[in-house]
Amino acid sequence: MKRRQFMTGALALVATPAMARPSITLYATPREILSPSFVDAAGRALTLGDFRGRIVLLNIWATWCPPCREEMPTLDRLQARLGGEDFAVVALSVDAGGLPAVRQFYQQAGLRNLALYLGDQTRTTLAVGAYGIPTTLLIDRQGRELGRKVGPAQWDSAGNVALVEDLIAGGNRVLQET
Repeated sequence: MKRRQFMTGALALVATPAMARPSITLYATPREILSPSFVDAAGRALTLGDFRGRIVLLNIWATWCPPCREEMPTLDRLQARLGGEDFAVVALSVDAGGLPAVRQFYQQAGLRNLALYLGDQTRTTLAVGAYGIPTTLLIDRQGRELGRKVGPAQWDSAGNVALVEDLIAGGNRVLQET
């Protein structure tokens, strides 16, 4: 019986178009994470604690990373669509070139909805256990990690939007990428 249920669920995911599935795999139980310190566009010091009460999609990236550059417009569109009091995309750059390099990239790429954040590469990657970039963590309202994705994704896809909307609404569905 369990095998049949598993196969039915697996077939349903395989039969679903890739864009309809979320890009991130969620854990069965949320995990505690360290919060790196970082600064915003004005140089104000922040941590992930400043976002408590919101669902956060934390994306660790850099302007010199081609896959990061490719996915940034999708993060910008996700923030435009769902960002607000309940949800935020925190695109945390680890650029050695500092805020000027990130500002220039935002202007060139036409990013209008993402706030600008900058963290120290070593401290940020060690704090969140990111061993490559882009690395994206989905964080719950209590600051715990719900899941992560290493590598680029289409963050404004139907599956990712549905997952975030469900979390904002207080849902707890756990869809896993196949």
